[in-house]
Amino acid sequence: MINIEIDGKQIQTENGSTVIEAAHQAGIAIPHFCYHKKLSIAANCRMCLVQVEKAPKPLPACATPVSEGMKVHTHSEMAVKAQKGVMEFLLINHPLDCPICDQGGECMLQDMSVGYGNGHSRYHEEKRMVLGKDLGPLVSAEEMSRCINCTRCVRFGQEIAGQMELGQAFRGEHAEIMSFVSGAVDSELSGNMIDLCPVGALTSKPFRYKARSWELSRRRSVSAHDSLGSGLAVHTKNNRVLRVLPIENDEINECWLSDRDRFAYEGLNSDQRLTKPMIKQGGQWQEVDWQAALEFCANGLRQIAGGAAAEQIGALATGNSTLEEMYLLQKLLRGIGSDNIDFRLRQSDFSADGKQQGAPWLGMSIADIGKADRILLVGSFLRKDHPLLAARIRQAVKRGAQINVIHAADDDLLMKVANKTIVAPSALVDALSKVAQGVAAKQAEGIAGSLASGERVVVLLGNFAQQHPQAAQLQALAQQIAQATHGKFGFIGETANSVGGYLAHAVPSGKGLNAAAMLAKPRKAYVLLNVEPELDCADPQQAMAAMQAADLVIALSAYRHGATEYADVLLPIAPYTETSGTFVSSEGRVQSFNGSVKPLGEARPAWKVLRVLGNLLKVDGFAYETSQAVRDEALQGVNVAASLNNAITGVENKTFAASGLQRVADVPIYATDAVVRRSAPLQATADAARPRAWLNAGELAKLGLQAGAQARVAQGAGSVVLEVALDGGLPEGVVRVAAGHPATATLGAMFGTITVERA
Repeated sequence: MINIEIDGKQIQTENGSTVIEAAHQAGIAIPHFCYHKKLSIAANCRMCLVQVEKAPKPLPACATPVSEGMKVHTHSEMAVKAQKGVMEFLLINHPLDCPICDQGGECMLQDMSVGYGNGHSRYHEEKRMVLGKDLGPLVSAEEMSRCINCTRCVRFGQEIAGQMELGQAFRGEHAEIMSFVSGAVDSELSGNMIDLCPVGALTSKPFRYKARSWELSRRRSVSAHDSLGSGLAVHTKNNRVLRVLPIENDEINECWLSDRDRFAYEGLNSDQRLTKPMIKQGGQWQEVDWQAALEFCANGLRQIAGGAAAEQIGALATGNSTLEEMYLLQKLLRGIGSDNIDFRLRQSDFSADGKQQGAPWLGMSIADIGKADRILLVGSFLRKDHPLLAARIRQAVKRGAQINVIHAADDDLLMKVANKTIVAPSALVDALSKVAQGVAAKQAEGIAGSLASGERVVVLLGNFAQQHPQAAQLQALAQQIAQATHGKFGFIGETANSVGGYLAHAVPSGKGLNAAAMLAKPRKAYVLLNVEPELDCADPQQAMAAMQAADLVIALSAYRHGATEYADVLLPIAPYTETSGTFVSSEGRVQSFNGSVKPLGEARPAWKVLRVLGNLLKVDGFAYETSQAVRDEALQGVNVAASLNNAITGVENKTFAASGLQRVADVPIYATDAVVRRSAPLQATADAARPRAWLNAGELAKLGLQAGAQARVAQGAGSVVLEVALDGGLPEGVVRVAAGHPATATLGAMFGTITVERA
């Protein structure tokens, strides 16, 4: 530790830290624009000039390392004169448009100019003009004349997001920030540039001109779109969500937010929102009151449970439902005698059920992943599935960690990959098995050699590995590798409540059917919670056939969707911003939140709908007053930490028969759940473009196709015409076709044989 003095205050700080870091640690404010604690030092705004004793001129606090006995003055005459001089220079060219600037009330330049700016300017020359840029549907750069060239956005792209999409061109007064390659900014983390911009140069395009910061009410919430559990600040006005910002937490999302979490709120006010209960009568949809709709549901379930037996009733929920909703759904089903309940809709291998010792989870804290020195990533489209986790691993790699990949697709992770094995889905188990053998034999090269040389080894199973037909074998091999390297292994959960679903017992026990079995052997009745079967299930063809064959389908949904074709009743429920609830993140963190706005129209929180349904069906124990009471009952006597356990024993070896082209199915980042799929700004991004059929050059040649051609892609009883594209990173014998997207919803299983021929 080093002893220094700032403004007469004695401070101890770490060797290697800078003056501004020492000052912040001591609670002393130093004005700055270009400095940010998570970015590299640029020292180009000069606003943080301070007086250091024995130095002949003011020094930038952000770029001046501390030294023993250093004496710093942040508000001396010399320092303040220098800071005011810098502010005067910054304001020479800054446009006087604060009254119409979206950053008004949150602008660092506005705030600092009060303390360090003059009441008038000595300069009367023309202000410079910088033309606006079109950076895509999320980030607005219409007023680049406001830019003070702090380069925070440039450094964020390069250092955190991993791709330098913006840069600074030209010099002096001609210097400007611009995009260099595509024109648009396509990063899945681009919205963070809006937060970083200290002026109104980069603002939120969807939020533009909607409200002033002081008009907004702020509510805490939790991300409902991936398993990280990022903290959200939901900003509302007139009972409408207008903006979502990150809540800083170094243990989870640091100070960042993925674009999916940030802009998904636009889907909350979609014109597809379901606002009144509806019943299908004589093939026509009729709006009814809640009493009639719920009695219709209760009578239908009662008749099937009494006649064909309760095991003919099945319930499916998505993992984005709250803990309370899933707990009440399973309690309702079991109360009427059925054990057919599941939330693992995209899973195809359930052989681990009964052999796993607890709820599958991350196996460590999110912060621990950033401290690993060796990481093995198995079956994960990491950047698009878990953008913030990818950013954290990227920082670990920059510090010297080695990342190794085993997958069926060679996506660019925007970080240095030490070793990778890209194989067809049917060869994934074999590839991981070879690594396990290599680690056991202390092999010195390749993935095994990398893992064997590490001190803090982490093995992570991604969405693709969890959805794989041999998921249990992949889990057993990951466990073997972790044990041999004295490391940790775990699952990067697919949804907000991947862990919460297990704690809520929303999985079958005993003779109950899992999600796949419930659809393979159609039930007479289905209760759907937040589910769009044509988009959310592992085999959409099978799911739709089961829905069409059922006598009764009850859909609890926030939206009108494909259910209008097969459902008998639609119950409008509130999405996560309109209800209270709890999500359990993949690291086992239990986070409860309250609704940010009132439910739209006659929509009601799903836990209340299920409570009334339980009362109508005369199921005991449905007298809840609040969602907190449901949560407390669900977690009563549950030690969450002790309930999480990835250990697995007695795994049977299943074969994965593959003939013809194997499908590699990713779920695009903006097709993961109902709310995201209806966010217009996200659907206008490059990541939400219509899926294509991706093949390597060898497969294209075999099929006599060229990139850009139209091809008929067929699977099972369905087919679709897609554009063919070249992906040199794909292995032989596979075609990559996205799932979870309306354009491919008529195709079959995510892991299956698929045919491609010229359209």
